[in-house]
Amino acid sequence: MLAPELVTKTKAAIANITSPDISSATVDINNCDREPIHTPNAIQPHGVLLALNANDWTIIQVSQNTDSYFYQSPEALLGQPVTTLLSNEHIQLIKRCLSGDFEAINPLRMTLPIQQQLKHFNVVVHRNGDAICLEFEATAASSEHQHSINFFDFHKLVKRPINRFQQTSNLDELCQTAVEEIQNITGFDRVMVYRFDQDGSGSVIAEAKQSHMTPYIGLHYPDTDIPKQAKHLYLLNLLRIIPDIRYEPVPMLTQKKEIEAETDNIPPLDMSLSVLRSVSPLHTEYLSNMGVRASMSISLVTDNKLWGLIACHHDSPRKLSYEYRTVCEFLAQAIALELTNKSNHENADYQLQIKQRQTEFINALTQSENLEQGLTQNTERLLGLTGSTGAAFCEKGEITLLGKTPSLAETNSLIQWLSDQFVESALFQTATLSQAYAPAAQFIERTSGLLAISISQVQELYVLWFRPEVLQTVDWAGNPEKPIEIDEHGEEKMSPRRSFEKWQQTLEHHAQPWLPCEIEAALELRSSVIGLVLQRADELAELNSELARSNIELDSFAYIASHDLKEPLRGIHNYSSFLIEDYGDALGEDGAQKLHTLMRLTQRMENLISSLLHYSRLGRSELMLSPIDLNELAESVIELMQMSKPEEATIEITKPLPVVEADHTQITELLTNLITNAIKYNDKAEKRVTVGFLTGQEAQQQNIYPEQPILTSSESFPDASIPVLYVKDNGIGIREKHLEAIFRIFKRLHGPTKFGGGTGAGLTITKKIVEKHGGNIWVESTYGEGTTFYFTLAGADTSDSRQSSADTPPSQ
Repeated sequence: MLAPELVTKTKAAIANITSPDISSATVDINNCDREPIHTPNAIQPHGVLLALNANDWTIIQVSQNTDSYFYQSPEALLGQPVTTLLSNEHIQLIKRCLSGDFEAINPLRMTLPIQQQLKHFNVVVHRNGDAICLEFEATAASSEHQHSINFFDFHKLVKRPINRFQQTSNLDELCQTAVEEIQNITGFDRVMVYRFDQDGSGSVIAEAKQSHMTPYIGLHYPDTDIPKQAKHLYLLNLLRIIPDIRYEPVPMLTQKKEIEAETDNIPPLDMSLSVLRSVSPLHTEYLSNMGVRASMSISLVTDNKLWGLIACHHDSPRKLSYEYRTVCEFLAQAIALELTNKSNHENADYQLQIKQRQTEFINALTQSENLEQGLTQNTERLLGLTGSTGAAFCEKGEITLLGKTPSLAETNSLIQWLSDQFVESALFQTATLSQAYAPAAQFIERTSGLLAISISQVQELYVLWFRPEVLQTVDWAGNPEKPIEIDEHGEEKMSPRRSFEKWQQTLEHHAQPWLPCEIEAALELRSSVIGLVLQRADELAELNSELARSNIELDSFAYIASHDLKEPLRGIHNYSSFLIEDYGDALGEDGAQKLHTLMRLTQRMENLISSLLHYSRLGRSELMLSPIDLNELAESVIELMQMSKPEEATIEITKPLPVVEADHTQITELLTNLITNAIKYNDKAEKRVTVGFLTGQEAQQQNIYPEQPILTSSESFPDASIPVLYVKDNGIGIREKHLEAIFRIFKRLHGPTKFGGGTGAGLTITKKIVEKHGGNIWVESTYGEGTTFYFTLAGADTSDSRQSSADTPPSQ
């Protein structure tokens, strides 16, 4: 028996199984899965079942074979208090059982005076909702397997098998020892260990049989041979026995309601926990087709999952006492414990290699600059982690292929499909990919098996492992396809297979199944990567916080230093001026020239400090955002420049500019700096400056975005909804080797007096303004022909432009 919480879960799962009329349902291979085998409303005849009302202990359901056991008709017992049959002492015994541990107390041994005779029974008690179920099996001493056994008998029966189980060295040896010991205890003609595969099918992996019998070891049985609800019941009841498959089911008689019309609404008794429950006619027909007359099945459960069965068959009727069944159930639990140990030690060397590779991966990841490098720099290690022939790493749509894989396009489509499979689980694995994903049929030879993990769906971070197709020959116990027959009414019905002769099938489109240790390795790699990413995120957050503090301190220092240094510089400048005025004759021409040089240097230094002070204030200031019509702003900047130098250059706006949400003062400075530089660094006779913009779509079509944006403040770059503004000139241009340096503070590409001088801070300040507005700035230039500065502002909106943006932009 299982723990109460598992019983509750399993009963709930069984209760959810619907039970349509099979005869009228469309015939398919899964009709057996819908047969309500937990509510047959009948029992096997080797016992009696009573269902009592838990409130008043009256008999509300009874099997219709009470005459044979109690010499009372079921009609006479139905509705009567259980005291009609049992004494108060018996009832108190049952109550103690109900309040205690069923497994420790069952079966209750009762002696009932019937027809002036004492009859002995083993009584199994269990609850079923509001009903108390009592199952009576008469005890007798007709054979060596029917007499009662005490604790010492029990110890003798289990000591030798358990010692043998513990001495086995591997899984196959354990299972073979198990069938030999169970056969020795039960006397069944054939005892087998039947192991379930991942797909629900099973195979005989150990067998003990009479010499004249055909061997079944190595044969496979399809998933449909044991319906899903039967597997649930195997979890609920660890042992099921059919003493004679040719038995006549004994119907249950149910107490009628006072209103006759309500009787049809009384649900049948749930016999999930019953040891006497009648079995499906399909199952008895299945056993008959195998030549079996009596059977017993013992569940092998590991980690609350049905690992397999110990199946016992006999050519003639065979009934085993409850005590001997208890011995078998106990041994099955001992075997299940050993199964876990043996399974854990299977392929021990291979598992050790996987663990070593996991350790190597963690070391490589911690020393790598990024995740892709850590995972893909050693192909052999990544493939060896799961015994694969190919792998793929995907991050934000970028795919890296390693080893033998589908093509890049095929892998990309597969990943798009996989993203939906990762909704409920972070792991997907199959040995038959083409069955789940039809397009995989196009690359069967390269990939039939897939093991994939999702590290982050938001970042599209996936790792996939591939295995090729391996043709396999499977020995089935007869054709695995269930036959469909026509009944007497001319309707189709499902029928158990009749042939169990060896039937070979070559499986195509199958890869070697993924071992549990390989699946575990993939999951552990995922956990390690997530842990490492989180650790680096914490480190980065701490570093960013520290950098933010440092930037604030540097800004403060620059402001204080710039402000305080100006005073002594003005003093030097003024004193130099006084010296020239008062002592110019005494100093001579050479001395006066040196003082003039000193004055120029102090003036230049003051300009540099002013630029630094301005840059510092720019970093510390808050943006005063408001809607700005760039047309008006650009026109005012151009007008101011033309007033100061009316004939220096031709400045034009190619088409109406957009409205932006920005700081008016800073954007004015930005345009002023760019237009001033366009005019200053120009040696052409006709200087031309163009101010314009491109929509995001136009910018993408013309491919003017940089491969690596200078700024990273924008979350998405490029963004098709944000226009690209530009200032274009026909000036001297910039050599390609200098393009990355022009935004550095005080970085000049010319002498201090050439092209009108300057501090070299203008473009640095321009970059800072763009950065504060969440945009990007970059440059295209042809040396000797001209330069174009492009920039974006996150608050730009092309919808307010004065005319359509479809106008042709100036040529680049």
